[in-house]
Amino acid sequence: MPERIDNRNVKKMTPLISPHALKSRHVASPAVAGLVLDTRHAIRDVIHGRDMQRLVAVVGPCSIHDPDAACDYARKLKQVADRTSEQLVIVMRAYFEKPRTTVGWKGLINDPYLDGSCDVAAGLDLARGTLLRLNSLGLPCACEMLEPVVPQYIADLVSWAAIGARTIESQTHREMASGLSMPVGFKNGTDGSLEIALNAMLSAGRPHSFLGINGAGMTAIIKTSGNPDRHIVLRGGGGTTNYSPADIRRAVAQAADESIVRPVMVDCSHGNAGKDHTRQGHVCREIMRQFRDGQTGIIGVMLESNLKPGKQTWQEGARLQHGVSITDACIGWQETEELLYEVAEAAQPVRA
Repeated sequence: MPERIDNRNVKKMTPLISPHALKSRHVASPAVAGLVLDTRHAIRDVIHGRDMQRLVAVVGPCSIHDPDAACDYARKLKQVADRTSEQLVIVMRAYFEKPRTTVGWKGLINDPYLDGSCDVAAGLDLARGTLLRLNSLGLPCACEMLEPVVPQYIADLVSWAAIGARTIESQTHREMASGLSMPVGFKNGTDGSLEIALNAMLSAGRPHSFLGINGAGMTAIIKTSGNPDRHIVLRGGGGTTNYSPADIRRAVAQAADESIVRPVMVDCSHGNAGKDHTRQGHVCREIMRQFRDGQTGIIGVMLESNLKPGKQTWQEGARLQHGVSITDACIGWQETEELLYEVAEAAQPVRA
């Protein structure tokens, strides 16, 4: 048999449902669409300084592997969001894609059954259905955008998006972000580099043309006008933190040319916590101290949180605990609730 000239290392190609068809299967109600739009406007107002009275808190599991547990978490978070709505814009982390340094579980979209079958069609269906459930509870959602075709399937249910530290230098992700309809946070690089995030933010604010898919699932040339609603997410890296007053001042100053009034969100996990989830509270309280001291360039904080603290080891076929992360270790609900009320209290003096 002659050697194949193309697709030599490809085992199989499986056609996917089109974005239009999936959206028809999981239709966003007017109430859900209104929540998404209202939350995007609220975050934009904070970013651009039209709302100096509130902070944004992106809070929730490192990744969602159990939609039922995610909804249990969302019900608790919704109560806090309602009680702190004058001080905080709370958005739940609903991350379905996980970039890996080498290999590992790549998230609910890629492997929804956690068994290595990688049924992406089922994963997209489950992710969109889960986003609808969360938004229907009245809680807006945040996602990391990883695969460039995925936004066509779920972006209408997302109020805030992140470009992660492992993809921040990718031209593909910068182009994708330039066309996203929601505010986007750009994390600094895994080595702690701020310049990478600034370059990404600059690029995503400009028009681009690139290959993608349209609503019918056909390959298309996508032309964007640029996303005006970008900011930096400081997450530490390279063995160092970057949430000190000097770090925040430097990030605010370097983003000034983009005319963004409040450009900095601090990820209280990852490098800033030294990969120790129990230090997230310390980082969060330090950011709130800076905010109370007058650092108005801070847009808010990100917390990795779940129903129960810590993480569990995932293995194919293993029985998993309800509400415990299978990726990064998280703080538990009790600590999360306490921290969110502290963040709300820190924002209160700005309203006076």
